[in-house]
Amino acid sequence: MSAPLSAAERAAERYTDGEWHRLHPATPLLRGGIVFVAILGFVLSNLRERIVGFFVGTPDFGGDPIDQIYDHGWEGWALLAIAVVLLLCLGAFYLSWRMHSFRITDDAVEVRSGILFRTQRKARLDRIQGINVVRPVLARIFGAAKLDISVAGHDANVQLAYLGSSLADGLRGDVLRMASGVRASEAGAGSAAGGAVAAGTVADGTVADGPVAAGPVTAGPVADGAVAPGVPDGRVGAVSDLVTRRVNEFIAPELDPNAAPPESVVKIPPLRLLGSLVLSGFTIFLLVVIALLVIGASTGRVWLLLIVLPGLLGSASFYINRFTKSLRYSIAGTPDGVRVGFGLLTLSNETLPPGRIHAVEVLQPLLWRPFGWWQIRIDTAGHSKEKGAAGQPNTTMLPVGDAADVSRVLGLVLPNFATDEHRDLIAAGMTSKGRDAFTGSPRRAAWVRPFSWQRNGYRIVDGVILLRRGIVWRSLAMVPLARLQSVEIEQGPIDRLLGLAGARLHTVSGPVRPRLAALDAPQSVTLFDDVASGAIASAQSDRSHRWAELPFEQAAPLAAPPTVPASSTAPTAAPDTSAHREENH
Repeated sequence: MSAPLSAAERAAERYTDGEWHRLHPATPLLRGGIVFVAILGFVLSNLRERIVGFFVGTPDFGGDPIDQIYDHGWEGWALLAIAVVLLLCLGAFYLSWRMHSFRITDDAVEVRSGILFRTQRKARLDRIQGINVVRPVLARIFGAAKLDISVAGHDANVQLAYLGSSLADGLRGDVLRMASGVRASEAGAGSAAGGAVAAGTVADGTVADGPVAAGPVTAGPVADGAVAPGVPDGRVGAVSDLVTRRVNEFIAPELDPNAAPPESVVKIPPLRLLGSLVLSGFTIFLLVVIALLVIGASTGRVWLLLIVLPGLLGSASFYINRFTKSLRYSIAGTPDGVRVGFGLLTLSNETLPPGRIHAVEVLQPLLWRPFGWWQIRIDTAGHSKEKGAAGQPNTTMLPVGDAADVSRVLGLVLPNFATDEHRDLIAAGMTSKGRDAFTGSPRRAAWVRPFSWQRNGYRIVDGVILLRRGIVWRSLAMVPLARLQSVEIEQGPIDRLLGLAGARLHTVSGPVRPRLAALDAPQSVTLFDDVASGAIASAQSDRSHRWAELPFEQAAPLAAPPTVPASSTAPTAAPDTSAHREENH
């Protein structure tokens, strides 16, 4: 049985009835409000002298456009023109809002928009790779949020901007629940037992799957900030309650304490975050630029200071933005998947369902080694349009953490592998210098890998291949074989002379590059065969694409045996074991 629905998910169920619904009423302002802000800034910048003069004494503004309007008696026409422009803008925004709608069916999320040119985007539930809820500062004032549904494929994301804040959270849970297969399992189990699936009637008369409490739903559109249970009678009470809820939303913790078990939550201390930004490659670049600038200024090239100084001042904002955007960073395990949240003013949290992570890499820059800090990056088939913490791509799962944080995060992203049984193996892949249980490179590989040949190695355990490399910049890549797309063996002319070869594992596009060089040539062939056969076995037994679905033997009889859906990037047929034994001439 699935976990009980939260209040937000229960209130949002009426939006998953397959009918078309509109977005938050404040959407036109939130989407086009930046235009009014820009116009207001332009007007204020051009009237700053007049505004200052109004308070300290009015000078003579000869030739000022406003004076010309006043001298010719055009005040009424000017005000009328401004009113017409505002009305046209508001009318266009309103019409755009009316024409922008969405619906959620049993197999897809659809969005249609446009006034003159209509567009319609559709995201299949079985291809959803993650759902990101973003709350910009301006949207938080109105109690709104963006729901960014990441789907496998190029530019295939679907965005619902904007929804009520609570509605966005509720729809995220409902959509992931539908994508997990739990509804289909419950319906199938009920049919097999000869019972009917209970259905509750919601406020608008539609029927929602699953047990629903008796009586009409009275919560109303809580997410849109219009109606809420227990709102005091009268306008004063309603306004007071609305202000109270907005204040509580601003001061509430980024992660609800009831959303995940405390032992699964990983957070980044602010001092460690600040230290990781200082000990970054960008800092090294700045130090080099400053050194060159000092050398140039000491030799009389003062003009370099005028060119470089603005860029140096701008780098301060780079550090400030990255630091503030990563505050309150948290990673937690929820029933729907791994949740990554961060932000101080603008909040963002993304949920990655099980089985959507195709590769994981744990790496350690050289400057971080004295502190024992590591970073974790992942490959997923879909990428959110929003940036991740510290302005990095959202494929950076853990911007900086110690060994204990790495262990806990790996336990969330690879729950069936990163267990106590494999803890020593993962630790060896991270820090060992070689000559252990990993299959490594032969001694002659020192000709092409003089420093890292002993650390080079791989290991295949329980459907996961681990690739270890790097002695200066340590790296450990882990690829579930069920997510593998293909494997390639390559051999250049120098490798051929030394009897070496390289292996490359192909997954979806991302920052992780699972490859290993300078392997013994016969051993690389063994690696190829082991990976190919392991990928076939893992793909056939993998069910993570419908992670909450009942096992096949417990579900209702189907008309045909289940197949691997398009959402899984594991090959729909057996991987070609003859593929890519290539020699590069």
